[in-house]
Amino acid sequence: MCQVNTDPMKSRQGYVQVVVPPSIITKETSTDMVVREASNVTLTCKATGYPEPYVMWRREDGKNINYNGESVNVVDGEVLHIVKISRLHMGAYLCIASNGVPPSVSKRVSLRVQFPPMLSIPNQLEGAYIGQDVTLECHTEAYPNSINYWTTERGDMIVSGNSVSGEKYEAISTDSGYNKYMMLKIRNVSLKDFGSYKCVAQNSLGGTDGVIKLDEIPAPSTTSTTQSPYHATSPHKNGRNSNKKSRQRPFDYEVEEWRNPDYGRDYGPASMRPPGEVPDVQSPGVSHRAQFVLHLSLSLLSLLLPAIRR
Repeated sequence: MCQVNTDPMKSRQGYVQVVVPPSIITKETSTDMVVREASNVTLTCKATGYPEPYVMWRREDGKNINYNGESVNVVDGEVLHIVKISRLHMGAYLCIASNGVPPSVSKRVSLRVQFPPMLSIPNQLEGAYIGQDVTLECHTEAYPNSINYWTTERGDMIVSGNSVSGEKYEAISTDSGYNKYMMLKIRNVSLKDFGSYKCVAQNSLGGTDGVIKLDEIPAPSTTSTTQSPYHATSPHKNGRNSNKKSRQRPFDYEVEEWRNPDYGRDYGPASMRPPGEVPDVQSPGVSHRAQFVLHLSLSLLSLLLPAIRR
């Protein structure tokens, strides 16, 4: 208050408001948690500041939160209560406090959900022929991370490179969070390689396995399926060209060459027809000159027949 001692006294009052940026109270805020799947989980976050901070929860990776049956991006309030938590809730959560006075603050809480191994097999039956390389696949989920391996039908554990000459097997495992992708490559498959293979996953909460059967299939044929083309010869056995091979054509057509048996001269191009059919003298493959000679011969024969009879 500013005061002037006059008669009457004069004064003026002023008000000072002190703002305080938010601050998270560590002792009253949840820390990293590891819980069993299907249990209930409560995360708490406390903050101070002036004005009173606004507190909210969200996932660090930006994904939505399955909260009370709804998929939401942000949960308002100091308490995040999840009923029947699942592996889908696993991840890092951020508690964010703000009150309009910069800077805003946040606290990271890691939430881990434990569950026994589970697996899925894309193809339970695989086929391969002798000499082929084949790959078997298996997908598993587990937390804590599981120990994964392959076994044969007899129960022997498969180790990469356990072959006398070179590496017979190659086992590969790729992790992505609580997911694990298993792959077993079998090189140069032989008769003894056919049978059942088992992918196994185990952690401190339990274990599981799945069976993949490898069957033999016929090897692809390496011989050519194309038939040899026909080698058609002249239909006139007594002609000069009776031993001459004709030009080759595809197997579904037969080639005949029409020739004069007396002079060995060609009359027009070779005709092409399906095998087994009788050639038609009127077909386009026979030249007009050959047709003329044929008709002339028939006419002369009809004139000579009466004289022969007499």
